[in-house]
Amino acid sequence: MQASEASSAIRPHVLLVEDDPQIAGLSARYLENHGFRCTIAVDSGAMDTLLLTEPVDLILLDLGLPDEDGLMALRRLDRNTPVIIVTGRRESVDRVVGLELGADDYITKPFDFRELLARIRSVLRRVERSGSAAPHPSLLSFDGMQLDVAARAMVDREGNPVPLTGTEFELLHALAEHPGQVLTRDQLMNHLHGRDAGPFDRAIDVHIGRLRRKLERDPARPQLIQSSRGIGYRLATTVTSS
Repeated sequence: MQASEASSAIRPHVLLVEDDPQIAGLSARYLENHGFRCTIAVDSGAMDTLLLTEPVDLILLDLGLPDEDGLMALRRLDRNTPVIIVTGRRESVDRVVGLELGADDYITKPFDFRELLARIRSVLRRVERSGSAAPHPSLLSFDGMQLDVAARAMVDREGNPVPLTGTEFELLHALAEHPGQVLTRDQLMNHLHGRDAGPFDRAIDVHIGRLRRKLERDPARPQLIQSSRGIGYRLATTVTSS
């Protein structure tokens, strides 16, 4: 299922995968009062069944599900459907692993409904931007690879496709538009989410790690995507466009 197919609905459809009826009910009512259509799945089995029959614009996935660990459920989800993981676990490792597995963002319980709404809207804005194809294809070429901005596709040095999540594409696109320039974590977070990075927000570092494993000749010694300690990251190569 493509996220762009679901975006044609009048109201964005959010699937809440949450077994706590109070949290699910309050969240659904709040989001519905702000223009969303919500469906609740009490476990991963119900989620799988619904996704076979209904298009969904975004999934709020609780990690503490009764029938399956949420991280295992995340592995099965279509990468074209954005996911925000919801967790009551305080350990940062769960959030980091969720991002490593392709989640677009996370929020920790107990959360403020206004923050939940802001994160949902920011992810959907990014999906909407990605679905708006440019009138003419635009190719960004660097280090023997090509990033097709219009098609949101990437090919490696041998011409093989490189699968990128929506977040990875947006992050790489931002770096490729400013080659050689250090972009701070705050700048990258604002580009991705329209918000400032929190003091313990490791999302950017996780996504950079994923990109390095996909693009670097030697991910253990990255030369293409370089870090500036305590500041941010830069694409250390020349970029040509066509």
